[in-house]
Amino acid sequence: MNKRKITIGCLTALVLSMTSTVALAEVIKFHHDLPDTSAQHKGAVKFKELVEAASNGAYEVEIYANNALGDDVEVAQQMQFGAVQAAPIPTAKLANFSPSLQLIDLPFLFPSVEATYALLDSEEVGGAMLKSLEESGFVGAKFWESGFKQLTCNHLVSKPEDYVGRNVRVMESPLLIAQFEALGATAIPVAFSETYTALQQGVVECQENPIVSINSMKFYEVQDYMMLSNHGYIGTAFIFSKVWFDAQAPEMQDILMTAAREAGDYQRQVSAEDNGRLLQEIIDAGTTEVVEMTPEQLALFAEAMQPVHEKFADRIGSDLLEAAYAEINSFSK
Repeated sequence: MNKRKITIGCLTALVLSMTSTVALAEVIKFHHDLPDTSAQHKGAVKFKELVEAASNGAYEVEIYANNALGDDVEVAQQMQFGAVQAAPIPTAKLANFSPSLQLIDLPFLFPSVEATYALLDSEEVGGAMLKSLEESGFVGAKFWESGFKQLTCNHLVSKPEDYVGRNVRVMESPLLIAQFEALGATAIPVAFSETYTALQQGVVECQENPIVSINSMKFYEVQDYMMLSNHGYIGTAFIFSKVWFDAQAPEMQDILMTAAREAGDYQRQVSAEDNGRLLQEIIDAGTTEVVEMTPEQLALFAEAMQPVHEKFADRIGSDLLEAAYAEINSFSK
């Protein structure tokens, strides 16, 4: 009988120990808007590995891909009161929370990938934009990416005038709407998840997105032409819920920030590696003609879109915009 009591006591202690261990693991809900084959998802997995290892299991990261928790704007609102803890969200979607982030969406701002990273990782420009999110309830860690945007359309685009009178799908962003209005097009905001159907049904004729999005959402199936333009860039701001982050111990905050930044570097690397492969898949599908735009053609588009820089300078912040120009020019030299 005594042996039985001892055995039961040991089992009870073991169960309680296991229950206690499970209870110690705090769940971090991690949202993103792309499929689990994307560089963004691979970056999320890297973040999960880094956080869970560095915290010795104090955190468990649950990844919700492909807008499983809602779209980016809905999730950002959930993050303001701590229902979702972490997410890389496109800067255009966060512009309503911090207008300075519209800087990243300016057309023809970035001359190269290297200049882009230098600017976004700088304390003066990138750091200032991330810091500005705190007033809206977010803690910014680093800029991840979807990459440079390309144009797709149901007609060949070789000059700005080719957009006159066309319906173009854009994200819900005043700057991106103004970008295509500057070309004489009608810009129509359409949810990312509904864009394929809108193109298929002719609600819109054209759209812009990075290669990863064009591939993963199969926009090339319903577009006759894809113009390689690199005219814009989609950065994603990796943010934490401030109300949640502020409640974490300082050493845990360090773990979270370090993991977000290291995973961001990894995500950028995977994004670059994936780009060529994903573009080749689009070419091999044979449903859209891929055209590389010439420097002369791109110069015409840059000139036509330049007024957008001037129109949004005050909203972005003239000082921040000038600092960005100086940083890019300095890097280029």
